[in-house]
Amino acid sequence: MLMETDLPDDVEALRALVLEQARELEALQHFKARAERLQAIIDALQRHRFGRRSEQLDPDQFELALEDIETALAEAEQARDKASRTSPPRPRKTNRGSLPAHLERIEQTVDVENKACPCCGGGMHQIGEDVSERLDVVPTTFRVLVTRRPRYGCRSCEDAIVQAPAPARIIEGGIPTEALIAQVLVAKYADHLPLYRQAQIYARQGIQLDRSTLADWVGRAAWYLRPLRDHILERLRQSERLFADETTAPVLEPGRGRTKTGQIWAYARDDRPWGGMDPPMVAYVYAPDRKTERPEAHLGDFAGILQVDGYGAYAALAKRRQQLRLAFCWAHVRRKFYDLKDKSPVALEVLRRITLLYVIEADIRGLSAEQRRAARQEHSRIHVDDLHQYLDARQRQVSAKSKIGEAIHYALTRWDGLSRFLDDGRIDLDSNTVERSIRPLALNRKNALFAGSDEGGDNWAVIATLIENCKLCGINPHTWLTETLTKLANGHHANRIGELMPWGNVG
Repeated sequence: MLMETDLPDDVEALRALVLEQARELEALQHFKARAERLQAIIDALQRHRFGRRSEQLDPDQFELALEDIETALAEAEQARDKASRTSPPRPRKTNRGSLPAHLERIEQTVDVENKACPCCGGGMHQIGEDVSERLDVVPTTFRVLVTRRPRYGCRSCEDAIVQAPAPARIIEGGIPTEALIAQVLVAKYADHLPLYRQAQIYARQGIQLDRSTLADWVGRAAWYLRPLRDHILERLRQSERLFADETTAPVLEPGRGRTKTGQIWAYARDDRPWGGMDPPMVAYVYAPDRKTERPEAHLGDFAGILQVDGYGAYAALAKRRQQLRLAFCWAHVRRKFYDLKDKSPVALEVLRRITLLYVIEADIRGLSAEQRRAARQEHSRIHVDDLHQYLDARQRQVSAKSKIGEAIHYALTRWDGLSRFLDDGRIDLDSNTVERSIRPLALNRKNALFAGSDEGGDNWAVIATLIENCKLCGINPHTWLTETLTKLANGHHANRIGELMPWGNVG
């Protein structure tokens, strides 16, 4: 801030100073307006993402858009602060991150050069200190593990030579450790980095690896890991209740230069909403098509409740198997009416009634299955019955070929499965559990575009299964894969595959 003593006496100098102040003020107002506009966009996106209109925006696209806008906001605020001669305003609330205690601390001391008192020249003693911590990074560091195996011979018996056996490896005769293979798998299937991009990253460190070499490592690791995925799928078949869903997996057709549409099927279990003791888990299975017999082959002898969307393959399966009961997803019903809410009062009323069910579910989440069933009988059943009567009456008033008619028909033809949650506290209101498990596959598909073959799609399903189960168990997939691949290379017995499961590492 200028003081009176800072003002020049010369008129021309004073005019130049005023012009400079005017330009700075104009720049400051420009950057301030820009920062306010960007903050308004962020606030609107946050409301859009977490408010009632949340279904309109894909979560992954939302995060990508938001990070770009927040980056622009930080740049505008920095420019505003530099343009202002006053103290910068209080910083906006952001998550600065935390610094875990297990991280290595590298201490440095920034001290004064002269410790003599500026007043009297006497020696000064330390009366305290300010300590700050910043997060630092050392870029990916490669190292070479050199293994020496001395050979020993007997001077008396020339034929007697003793040497320790070579350590077992996943890639016999190859250069990667199991930790490096795990890194490639996690980067590809958890961080969605295709192999050619990983090869580019390694090249910056002077490590020249062909993409085909990395692909060879992934394929060999998938061979070792496939029995673990199959074990998880078998565990799921023994469950009382499962979620099922599927998503497209574009696959290159050899010799035709184009892609075909394969499918990755997801089967999941999560009993935590009603206090079940079995660990949550998910298994992915690739299939080259979406034929109705696929889920039957995947589920084997599963007998219980299958919670799904409206795909006809599940209904056909339930007709063939009397021991299997379907529970349908209310979220899928809601979406069909949500798309029509701006045009149809009927859709808006249906949404309001479905919301009442979700309010009740929020209150009973975490209760036992019996407590959930009792609460639903007391509070939810009346809303479900009223909604059925409302839809039945409106169906007779609208055209069956209209969008609202199709939405009503979708709900009414699945009403038994939609109502099943009322009589069984283990059933959820929707199948969002398995949809959350599908989302990482969709993101990987966006980055990799397509799998190179049916076999590649199958390997994708195998490794993604294990990584997602690590996430469900809250453990580091790289650590788990490194340990597991090491054990498999050393001949871990096939009859003890269960000991390797991610949930066995929790606790």
